[in-house]
Amino acid sequence: MTREQAVQSSRAFASDGRFLKDLAKRVAIPTQSSVSGSEADLWRYLTDELKPDFERLGCVVSTHANPVDGGGPFLVAKRVEDPKLPTIFCYGHGDVVPGMASEWQDNMDPWLLTIADEKVYGRGTADNKGQHTINMLALEAVLAARGKLGFNLTFLVEMSEETGSQGLREFCAANKELLASDVLIASDGPRVAVDLPTMVLGVRGAMAFSLIADLRHEDHHSGNWGGIIEDPTVLLAHALSTIMDRNGKILVDDWLPKDLPDYLRASLKDCPFDPGESADTPDEHWGEPGYSTAEKLCAWNSFDVLSMDVGDAKNPVNAIPKRAVMHCGLRFIVGTDTDRVVPALREHLEQHGFPMIQVEEPDHNPAYQASRHNPNLPWVKWVANSIEKTMGKPPQVLPNGAGSLPNDIFCDLLGMPTIWVPHSYNSCGQHAPDEHLLLPATIEGLGMMAGIFWDAGELGTERP
Repeated sequence: MTREQAVQSSRAFASDGRFLKDLAKRVAIPTQSSVSGSEADLWRYLTDELKPDFERLGCVVSTHANPVDGGGPFLVAKRVEDPKLPTIFCYGHGDVVPGMASEWQDNMDPWLLTIADEKVYGRGTADNKGQHTINMLALEAVLAARGKLGFNLTFLVEMSEETGSQGLREFCAANKELLASDVLIASDGPRVAVDLPTMVLGVRGAMAFSLIADLRHEDHHSGNWGGIIEDPTVLLAHALSTIMDRNGKILVDDWLPKDLPDYLRASLKDCPFDPGESADTPDEHWGEPGYSTAEKLCAWNSFDVLSMDVGDAKNPVNAIPKRAVMHCGLRFIVGTDTDRVVPALREHLEQHGFPMIQVEEPDHNPAYQASRHNPNLPWVKWVANSIEKTMGKPPQVLPNGAGSLPNDIFCDLLGMPTIWVPHSYNSCGQHAPDEHLLLPATIEGLGMMAGIFWDAGELGTERP
């Protein structure tokens, strides 16, 4: 068979029912890593669902307990055709966020695959069960067409990504020889636009912290005490105005990245941001002045208030609360001194007259480190050429994406370039009700990945 026949065979999995059949079985397992009591489902996803399919690909499959208490298990599937051949490393995560069953439209069941208007609904369809299912089927199509892959394969699936990939770093550090590969080619996250193939070479990091105004021993009646004692919520609001201005510009200098490489903004020139079907669009005035939407997402840092805890929103009473908490997050790119983020915030609050506000951070902060690669790397150019050959147009290449993944573990700890080819889009409902994949993008993804894997088998012992 030819390359084109392999690509078409892979695409056909979307129309002959095979993709939907495989994905339905995987969505049906409620692998909610953040929900207590889900451990059996996390293991079942790997041992009962994925392991047999990887074995049919001729892989030697092993499953591993997490070295960190509370973390989900890992699966490693390896197919070694010749030690001299390049080894491609694939990754996926089988855990999902909570199902939010009562919030889906038309009473859809998040654990039951539903197809409507060329959308495939179900928890995990976009993040990440559908995406690693596409890549597994593309591997199968190439193997069936050629009789071999023509390269070596290492496929890692973790079950704790949605809780910060706990234990992944320790597992990879202890298994470097098992996981050693030439390049990561995997799929997660959205394209920049629904009709534009995208390559993402790294991620923004993520860290969390809380601002706490804990002022007194008890709440006090707002009539008897109002106007004579400090309101912790008002203090937090004023403190917030010193951290970020009215237009979303970060005002803490130590939070900002340093020494941006020329290729970073140059690669984002004319890069679109497609909100998909969302009624919401970017606020042009918000964020770093002089930056485009793509640059704000991929070439700068962003600060957000994620939630507030004060009083009882559903049952307000006439009392001045004793305590208010503001839970915050910082997404950051390479070049941000993460060791200075929290200390700099404490110094900033002290300097601006808020010594009473405490800053607390969780253990293992940052949850994810930032990473990126130069689009001129040989492996990057090679994958981009393969995608263009399949799709008839070049992909948008991002040195790093806006979201966060454990990418630094792969590129820094395991020492390989990382290339993500996402199959979702910005309105996929990821982490929300009505999560879905688009069937047209799924068909394209099946074809693109089959093309990449076919071309990898043409390399022989050469590396790009």
